Amino acid sequence: MTTETVQQAPQNQQSLSTSAARNLATTTKTAPQMLGITPRYLLRALPWVDLEAGVYRVNRRRGFILGDGLITTYTDGGGEARVVAEDLREIAFLRELTSPLLSALAGGFVQREVGAGELIADAGAPAGQLHVIAFGRAEKRATGPYGDDVLLTMLGDGDFFDAAAWARGETMPYQVKAVTPCTVLSLDQRMLAELADREPALRAQLEAYAANGQGPADREHPINLTSGHSGEPELPQTFVDYEESPREYELSIAQTVLKVHTRVSDIYNSSIDQVQAQLRLTAEALRERQEWEMINHPEFGLLGNVVPSQRVHTRTGAPTPDDMDELLARVWKQPAFFLAHPRAIAAFGRECTRRGVPPQIVDLFGSPFLTWRGVPLLPSDKLDLKGSGDAAPGTTNILLMRVGEAEQGVVGLRPAKVPDEVEPGLSVRPMGVDRQAITSYLVTSYFSTAALVDDAIAVLQNVEVSNYYDYS
Repeated sequence: MTTETVQQAPQNQQSLSTSAARNLATTTKTAPQMLGITPRYLLRALPWVDLEAGVYRVNRRRGFILGDGLITTYTDGGGEARVVAEDLREIAFLRELTSPLLSALAGGFVQREVGAGELIADAGAPAGQLHVIAFGRAEKRATGPYGDDVLLTMLGDGDFFDAAAWARGETMPYQVKAVTPCTVLSLDQRMLAELADREPALRAQLEAYAANGQGPADREHPINLTSGHSGEPELPQTFVDYEESPREYELSIAQTVLKVHTRVSDIYNSSIDQVQAQLRLTAEALRERQEWEMINHPEFGLLGNVVPSQRVHTRTGAPTPDDMDELLARVWKQPAFFLAHPRAIAAFGRECTRRGVPPQIVDLFGSPFLTWRGVPLLPSDKLDLKGSGDAAPGTTNILLMRVGEAEQGVVGLRPAKVPDEVEPGLSVRPMGVDRQAITSYLVTSYFSTAALVDDAIAVLQNVEVSNYYDYS
């Protein structure tokens, strides 16, 4: 049986076509859309301090000066890892050495490659070398009080061990095993001894270090107290000392000049105001940059202001519930929220699913958020993601913070009032019309952030986001 296609003859048009009718119709338009706009949860969740002047001074009880706790390394032209000599001042008894002596010590480091699972240093062995991890991750282990194997901490790029045993010629108090392939730089104790024989100042530093230990456990100068006494003993006298040069945070700035031709604003202004549309999107871009700076700026950014004791390395790379608990142990006084890249939150969700402990959900800002131990995880794409799923395993950081002045936490800083202010801390100042009939507007955002005390913020470093599981 043959099927034939029946073609209909074209009919004469009997009514106005829609394409022609559109010429007489008014369209319904949206305001200009912008892919780069994010919820900016950090700016919404931080308490803000309005400054009467452009400087915020954080007065603290006098404390002891600490560095970043890491010895920086670099790769020379021959592909060899080297120690930055000045960073050897992170070791207490080398802090007063001159630069030439530090350079001499830095030149004595020997590089070696350690495979995953191999020992870098063994407990009970003579601590004849100072070790610096240039690349890789290792775990520090010891025998617990009941004879079990205890994981003390994770070590990563820039961590060093064990300066105290190395200086005193003691045995290693713990074992260090590579979790990933590691590049380790080691300095023999013989070089330190030879240098101390030539330099009386270093010898004196070593002897004082050996006599007094590693330094005060308390990072603040003590307040003398007594308790539990009876009778009428003489009470201790004390006072609270303050830092003589407290840290000051100056307001940072993000600016641009927006240009709009008068012809556009005069005759193409209905039904959407062209100037307002341009200003709105410009302000959104400034706010996005503001959030990035508050996280990543090297001077006042949150990542750069985490002290060494508040940095945590992941156990396995992926962000596990154990890692998040370790962060909570660092910021245990009224933790407010985690801040993480969306892919890091997804990676944490996978780890929870694998363990059968799904996180609870809480509603904030009109949206649902994952929580851990009741603390919400706020997403932000301003936490940089190094690498990608296509090129290399992506790694990022997760922040946990306490917020508010009354809680000695993290606060955002902005001016109380600026001329031509359109939003808190954001001004739009007309600059006039030039000879090309272009109107200019100076758009400015003033901001900064401050962590009032060291334990207000902690970071989980080198979080891998590319780990997936086959649940089947």
